[in-house]
Amino acid sequence: MPGDTPTTPDFSGLDALFGGVQAGRNFPSPDLVDAAAGLVPAIPPNQSAGQTLYEGPAWRVSISPGRVRVWTRDEAAADRTENRALDMRAKAADAMAAFMELDDEGNLVQDVPERTPSREITGWSAKSRANMRGRLADLDYTPLFADPSRLPAMLTLTYPGCWLPVAPTGKEVKAHLKTLRKRYKRAFGEDLACVWKLEFQGRRAGARCECDDCANLDDGRAPHVHLLAVPPRVDKTGNPVNFREWLRLTWADIVAHPDPEQRRRHELAGCNVDYAEGLRATDPRRVATYFAKHGGAEGKEYQHCVPLAWTEPGKGPGRFWGYWVLAPKIATVPVRPEVGVQAGRIVRRHSHAQQVTRQTTRPRVRGGRPVSKYPEVQGLAGAMLLESRTKVRYRRSRTRAVRAKNGRGWLMVNDGARFGVDLAVALQAEIERRHQAIDRAEMERTGWWNHPVTRALRLPPSPRRDALIARLRQKY
Repeated sequence: MPGDTPTTPDFSGLDALFGGVQAGRNFPSPDLVDAAAGLVPAIPPNQSAGQTLYEGPAWRVSISPGRVRVWTRDEAAADRTENRALDMRAKAADAMAAFMELDDEGNLVQDVPERTPSREITGWSAKSRANMRGRLADLDYTPLFADPSRLPAMLTLTYPGCWLPVAPTGKEVKAHLKTLRKRYKRAFGEDLACVWKLEFQGRRAGARCECDDCANLDDGRAPHVHLLAVPPRVDKTGNPVNFREWLRLTWADIVAHPDPEQRRRHELAGCNVDYAEGLRATDPRRVATYFAKHGGAEGKEYQHCVPLAWTEPGKGPGRFWGYWVLAPKIATVPVRPEVGVQAGRIVRRHSHAQQVTRQTTRPRVRGGRPVSKYPEVQGLAGAMLLESRTKVRYRRSRTRAVRAKNGRGWLMVNDGARFGVDLAVALQAEIERRHQAIDRAEMERTGWWNHPVTRALRLPPSPRRDALIARLRQKY
């Protein structure tokens, strides 16, 4: 009878439509990244350091799907640092072994005491933000967008108004995400590939919970998580599925608020699936920039202030961002110092041409008098000047951001493979230009630069040029 066996839906018409949407995406594959890195003028293997460690910086050029990096590494110093770390690890193991006791039968009587957390986390550090931007630009997104019939979406997972009973610490939120990943794999037969970020949404004063668990702890900031993923259209059996409905019910069941009314409200508005935001992720740079601006924009900076209930050591939020299934793809090439210096100049000039700015704070006083950055004063005139600047105010300004200021740094690009090819062409042209300058200097020193045969070799290639060179060689 009809309906006894599930039928596979026909998505042939939608595949053509979604294929056109996915055609605008530009995520370089690992093969393109390797090909671009192979064009960079590298040090021959027989001339590289190999197993011998040399003192001093060794230049490297790294290319990833959304980033190009010029950096140096002192292999000898790094080896000494690694040896010191191994020694410290061995000493720490010996110190922990001193706490262990065994009985006559060889069973453990006393274990190593647990470490007491002492660090208080109140916000998202600038170092973590920079690491997130760089890592998201290095990820290989081809597994995420392998199916052209599936559209990307920005998933938002929130918590009920009374959220402290279900998420008293950051570990509970990470446990909920881990459970969601497991249920996704059981329902759709695949692992959840995504990029996620933890934030804290601000709530109005009237929405704060005043129950016994949240009293004096709910300061108007509740955790929520953003995930960039590609929702499926069918489950593991091939039946069509409403992913928004599945996520809404599954997330409410994972959080499992004990209050029935809070549970009902959470089921109605506990998550969101935004395909419009997901379609903006067209290349690695835009993905990294979206999450970075979501965390660096002035209007949303309050979303990275940790709630009061999580500021106690041991209850902090943990990691603010992460990714699942995806893996970074970085191709590193060792280069000569002159090539590395030139690559750093190209990266710095490209960043300067993009006119990227950053916000700074500058002092100002009444009358527009300049304020010196040196606090020292000398003599009566200096004392009077300092007295006139007692009321110093500050203003916000935009200044040009400088990347690779000392010849080392990294730059996010829309297509790392294409930029790597352009960089390799520019470096090779610079090497040829340098060789030509060296050859000319040597020929001028020996007097061969103005020789008729040499002058004929510098003419544009043509049959007449070849004939002229042949006659001159017979003559001279």
